Amino acid sequence: MRLAKRHAGEAELVYLPLGGVGEIGMNLSLYGFGPKAHRKWLMVDLGITFASEFDEPGVDVILPDIEFIEKDKRNLVGIVITHAHEDHFGGLIDLWPRLGAPLYMTPFAAGLLEAKLESEAGAPEIPIRRYTAGDRLNLEPFDVEAISVAHSIPESVALAIRTALGTVVHTGDWKIDPTPVVGWTTDLDRLTAIGSEGVRALICDSTNVVRDGISPSERDVAQSLTRIISEAPARVAVTTFASNIARVRSVAEAAHAAGRNVIVMGRAMRRAIDVASELGMFDGLPDFLDEDAFSYLPRNKVVALMTGSQGEQRAALAKVALGDHRTIKLAKDDIVIFSSRTIPGNEKSVGAVVNGLAKQGARIISDRDALVHVSGHPRRGELIQMYRAVQPQVAVPVHGEALHLSVHASFARELGVPVVIEAVNGNVVRLAPGEPGIIEEVAVGRLFRDGKLVVRPDKSGVKERRKAGFAGVAVVSIILDEKGDQAVETDVVTIGIPEVDNRGVTFDDIAVDAVDNCLKSMPRARRRDHDAVADSVTRAVKAAIGERWGKKPIVEVLIAEV
Repeated sequence: MRLAKRHAGEAELVYLPLGGVGEIGMNLSLYGFGPKAHRKWLMVDLGITFASEFDEPGVDVILPDIEFIEKDKRNLVGIVITHAHEDHFGGLIDLWPRLGAPLYMTPFAAGLLEAKLESEAGAPEIPIRRYTAGDRLNLEPFDVEAISVAHSIPESVALAIRTALGTVVHTGDWKIDPTPVVGWTTDLDRLTAIGSEGVRALICDSTNVVRDGISPSERDVAQSLTRIISEAPARVAVTTFASNIARVRSVAEAAHAAGRNVIVMGRAMRRAIDVASELGMFDGLPDFLDEDAFSYLPRNKVVALMTGSQGEQRAALAKVALGDHRTIKLAKDDIVIFSSRTIPGNEKSVGAVVNGLAKQGARIISDRDALVHVSGHPRRGELIQMYRAVQPQVAVPVHGEALHLSVHASFARELGVPVVIEAVNGNVVRLAPGEPGIIEEVAVGRLFRDGKLVVRPDKSGVKERRKAGFAGVAVVSIILDEKGDQAVETDVVTIGIPEVDNRGVTFDDIAVDAVDNCLKSMPRARRRDHDAVADSVTRAVKAAIGERWGKKPIVEVLIAEV
């Protein structure tokens, strides 16, 4: 990659993503101002992404590696969270204590974080400074203005970040929706006014750039849900993201119109509803009921609102699909509405839930069947409106994988943006002064939250777990006397390895024979070197099992001397 030229000691305005650029999720953006040796930093968002059972077995979530800014945290003037989706604020509990910088959140985001902190034993105390759309945050050398945008969660904002070297508009996640049911609309008038002042750079969401037109409104989804629920002959279950308060309100309004009660299932759903209720987002609606009401309400009076739209094993919907839920059972003529989209990678788990529900006789409705979900991200028609409003000199596509970023970059050029920079995580992008471009690269990476630990991948043991899941483990126990002879017979325990080979010989016996033959072939003096014995036995057992099975397991050798 060709790096742009720079002048030593010159004050610069730079953009540095540590997550969320070249991927969807784990968003963390840094804006820097000043000469390289004395730069002040502003952080926007601190999110997570979710682990794959295959690639990261046992890992709970994945966080961005913040080593770069942690080393310079004395110059971090603040952390501004644009909205309360996990991929934008989910890393705070684990990583904020390492930074300790002033934290700014809208009331809904702050309420969700506080609720999460209360529910986690040993959670840190995190002081929160609340702001709202229209506020200006003086975080020298940055003047940050919050601008309301529509999204699939309440109180989302874009940020106008003003500096002595120019203004950057950071869109966060957004769409244009004049009727969002709950929450703010996108303030195009304010964005246009800021654009008329002059905007150096637009850092913009790329998620739906491959789709033409304009996204349907959340109100359109509400009308569709109202029709489906009013026509349902029996129970209705709706699964959606707990944070999508507009969707939850739409379900509640539809249930109320049909003379039904809404039953809430799942801790995440209840937590989000409680926070939204405190902020008045469900005013005018009947109270939500707890899941115990399912057992006594008539079937045609039930709308069950539950978590599990992504097939999560511990979520309410998965338990219902398996017939394992303690209070909820579905039957023929019941309807389950998937008011969500399946996140790539979750197709198998969602499919298992759908099939389980279908076996119970439930009718499944997804966005393939009716308008029961709409994205919170802009299509091309909405991007055109954003670019016309802001009129940036520089565009940097973010919040997308390689395809999204590439398509967005080409689209921005078609719209006449003078300079388009295709960056990825770790690129330091100079926005001003002079010629914009990538001027250096910094190390980026991931951290794994694994139980109670936050560890680097190479220290996590996940690589070994993955290999063990593929080819199993053989544990060999050898006891030698002081002369190097075996004092007792070899003991082998295999885990995750077939019981017998295609000749009917057990793999335990195959491993024992390999160990015994290996030891016999070693001179007695060499058998006194336990490291040499362990190395030779490991290779012998792997080879013997590999020859009969076609896979080489992890082999652990334990040696004791008597």
